[in-house]
Amino acid sequence: MRQTVTDEALRRELTSTAHAMADAARGAVLSHFRQDGLSAQNKLAAGFDPVTEADKAAERAMRAVLAARRPGDAIIGEEYGPEVGTSGLTWVLDPIDGTRGFLSGTPTWGVLIAVGGAEGPELGMIDQPYIGERFWGGWGAAEMTGPQGARALRTRAGRALSESILFTTFPEIGSEEERAGFEAVKGAVQLTRYGMDCYAYALLAGGHIDLVVEAGLSNYDIQAPLALIEAAGGIVTDWRGGPVHEGGRVLAAANAEQHAAALELLKAV
Repeated sequence: MRQTVTDEALRRELTSTAHAMADAARGAVLSHFRQDGLSAQNKLAAGFDPVTEADKAAERAMRAVLAARRPGDAIIGEEYGPEVGTSGLTWVLDPIDGTRGFLSGTPTWGVLIAVGGAEGPELGMIDQPYIGERFWGGWGAAEMTGPQGARALRTRAGRALSESILFTTFPEIGSEEERAGFEAVKGAVQLTRYGMDCYAYALLAGGHIDLVVEAGLSNYDIQAPLALIEAAGGIVTDWRGGPVHEGGRVLAAANAEQHAAALELLKAV
């Protein structure tokens, strides 16, 4: 992916701003998590796509940070839509990726923050406020902090699909056709786990799993994980091997070997 941010001082400023946004979102969202009386509105006429006051409060908090620190940047946010900028950079925000998990009390949801130019994200951050883990990466380097301290991130080395760990949101999301593509990959791997939301991508960047296969994603769902995983050495594309920063069908892999093997199975869909 072409990089538009080449100035080191600007890279540091963008990274600092992303951390400030994640800090602000933590404060806004934790007051709602696992609290009595938490309710959700359904954004769909058919099905269930929930939004809570925590989602809205977290996005407002992040937008306030940008208004103070980077007022010339554009914004795309899940809850409050697009805001035009003048700098050539766009922040893509998902205040709670995994609202279903948030409502259920599971700590697999996260705050997603990405920034980049027209070609896609260059810095991505996944923050899990409740367990205090933060993963971020861009421009060839990825890191995390958490209860066990700080460390650099690197995806797992190549291995056969028969030795790989696959995560997904299927069967909850995706068409029957897309489900068939996922099942083809599932049949080739050693272990499959479900319903981890954005935390699956963080685990891939951290070197714990090998593959994530999903469909029906929006740009705010994938841009932060994409930048993070690429910075940690992984590969993220659509099911044809093309760009996926605008969303759709996603294949995230720890390395080129597994990406090629999984892609061959998904191309049949």
